[in-house]
Amino acid sequence: MTTFLTTQIHEQDEFTLAQQAIGNVDAFAELYRRNLTRVYRYHIAHVGNVKDAEDLTSQTFMAALEGIRSFRRTGSFAAWILGIASKNRLMYFRGRRPEVPLDEATGYPGLGLPTDKAVTQRLQLEAVSRALRKISADRAEAIILTYFGSLSNAEAARILNKSEAAVKMLVARGLHDLRERTSLALEVEL
Repeated sequence: MTTFLTTQIHEQDEFTLAQQAIGNVDAFAELYRRNLTRVYRYHIAHVGNVKDAEDLTSQTFMAALEGIRSFRRTGSFAAWILGIASKNRLMYFRGRRPEVPLDEATGYPGLGLPTDKAVTQRLQLEAVSRALRKISADRAEAIILTYFGSLSNAEAARILNKSEAAVKMLVARGLHDLRERTSLALEVEL
């Protein structure tokens, strides 16, 4: 019987799951499973260290569980939960100055990769993280929502309170800025 219910939960859409999650732990667990990676990547891109990203991810899902009744079909669950993540991130930065010691995240980018590829990936992540801190905050946030959070431009627009065209422009200009920053950083380090 449990296997049948679990199979049914895996096949349901997010709105139905959110409605069921009000009183069903398994439904919320499925929403958690579907969105954990994007919420974690969103936070790690902002805070740059594993411990704080894990704490913020936990806080985001706790807030989502407490506020699950407020989820409406006006957008995707992913956009709704990343809106919560954004609010948690702002509270985090309000409480302290951000630190970005990516050394703690060494194992994450290269899980299962040979050592040389893991190191290369880590160095690229560090360069992108440094560059994100050097571009304008709205461009960095648009990039993080669309690339790290895997949201569409329309979903990111709802979170940022901007038009979809404005988000496209922020992402395009932000990527241009990142390309300049990362290529300059690589030239200086070489």
